[in-house]
Order: sequence, then structure tokens, then C-alpha cells
Amino acid sequence: MKRTKLSFLLPASALLMAVSVQAAEPDLAREQRMADEIVDVIWDGEAIELEAEGHSFLAIYMEADEAQGTVVIAHGRGFHPDWETVVNPLRVGLAEAGWNTLSIQLPVLEKSSKYFDYAEIFDAAGPRIAAALDYAKEQESEKTILLAHSCGSHMAQRWIKNESEAALAKFDAYVGIGMGATDYKQPMVEPFQLDKMPMPVLDLYGFNDYPAVLRMAPDRLEMIERAGNPKSQQLAVPGADHYFKGQNEALITAVQSWLDLL
Repeated sequence: MKRTKLSFLLPASALLMAVSVQAAEPDLAREQRMADEIVDVIWDGEAIELEAEGHSFLAIYMEADEAQGTVVIAHGRGFHPDWETVVNPLRVGLAEAGWNTLSIQLPVLEKSSKYFDYAEIFDAAGPRIAAALDYAKEQESEKTILLAHSCGSHMAQRWIKNESEAALAKFDAYVGIGMGATDYKQPMVEPFQLDKMPMPVLDLYGFNDYPAVLRMAPDRLEMIERAGNPKSQQLAVPGADHYFKGQNEALITAVQSWLDLL
């Protein structure tokens, strides 16, 4: 794939707002710094700009040969669309396996922020997820998949809760990886919407995942079963932790194998 250089700029007004960032506002200056660091070193795929609510955000699009569809990838807390664990392996590996991938930058806060801090900006992610799914549809993909890891799944689920049927109409299947991760003594602020999602759902996590992810697995499975789609599945990967370190092939194979059954 070609290496693409992109001059990624936020509006000056957005950067000024980020200087005096408050707890409930995304850190746009940090987001810009991350974009500056990764754009010139993207070897697989093409850096592009998408727009939501008046400002642009970074995304990485990788086109597959004879694609079966497009997978929109939402990263975990405080990361970026080419993060070395989960995100990069999936966006490259799935493209090589016949799926276009579109990995997007979600809103971030400063590095020390915890789950409760991020819960205040969940709503800010929704317009970006919607814009990415719209872009995927514009590529005339046969299927559009929403895949979210860790905090990205919290953000995706908030968007689904807020937009309901309008959100569900934008994608054909959902992959949630490491769903339910929070922080010590910081329980989830709201339940997932898995029982309200009629499309196929894959709930994927590691045998050695965070305690909250493991503890909630039976509840997530019950919600998926209530939704009633026969293609939905819950799968734990042996030996894998929350970030699937050293388990890239197992991660890619698990997601690819399930997608190929859709």
C-alpha cells in the first residue's frame, strides 16, 4: 500500500478552545499532536480527513482487493487510529483478509484521565462514528461493520443509545472487543445496548482480560441472546489480555472468521 503524507489541521478556533480545556471537553490539542506524530509514518493505508460538528479528524483508510465490506474501527481510551495493539493489527490484517478498514480518531483527554472523566465526553464520539460509517457507505461497501475496542465500545454504545434506530441503520454488524473495561471503583455509568441491537454481534475478549470485562461476560451474553440474532456470538481468546499482546494472529483470525460467516 502507498505511504501518504497529509497535512492534518484543526481550525484555529478549535485549537484555542483546547488550550483552556475543561474536564468535559475533548483535548483537541493532544489529538492534533498525535496526528502530527503518526501521519508521516503510516505505511499501510491512507491518512484522510473526515468531518464532524465543524472540525476535521484523522482517519486511516485501507482498501482491500475484492472487498467483502468495510470495517470501521474505534480505538480504546486515549489512543489513536494506528495504535500498535488491537487497532493497527486489525486495520491491516482485516484489509489483507478482504475487508476495507477505516480506523478513526475518537475524542481524547489528557493522559491521566480515568473512565469517569471519559464518560463526560462519550457524546462527542457519536458524530465521528456516524461520519465514518457514512464514509464507508459511500465506498459502496456490500457490508458495513462497526468494531470498537475498550473505551471505544463505551462511546459506540452511548451513540447507539442516543440515536437508537438512526444509529442502528448505519451498520450491518457489530464487533465489541474488551467490552466493559473501566477503572478501580468506577462502575459503568450506563448499561450496554446489546439487547437492543438486532444485527449480528460478536463479543470478543481475552481469557486474561480486565476483571470487569470477565465479570460482565455472562450479562453481555444474556443481552446478546435476548436480541435473538442467530449469528451473534461471544468468544474468549485463550492466553489473551485486554490488548491482545502477543496474540495478533489470534485476534485477527477470530474477527475475520466471524465476519466471513455474515
